Amino acid sequence: MMDVLYFAWVRERIGLPREVIDTDASTVQDLVDELRRREGRYDVAFSDTSALRVALDQELSDFDASLKGVREVAFFPPMTGG
Repeated sequence: MMDVLYFAWVRERIGLPREVIDTDASTVQDLVDELRRREGRYDVAFSDTSALRVALDQELSDFDASLKGVREVAFFPPMTGG
């Protein structure tokens, strides 16, 4: 089980700020693929992962990163300075 958090437009498209997921996904990309198969709203939110960033246990990571031992995955759009 892991917490999955959604921020900004990702949260708006999915309609949830967070959820607890029971998954066998081994990488972030595997998790994304699993989520996209759930429902159309996930498919839309994750249709372009180049427009997303991911953090594992609050550390920036990549979509090919392992989920072994990870308790929290957060998806969010790139942050801009200003």
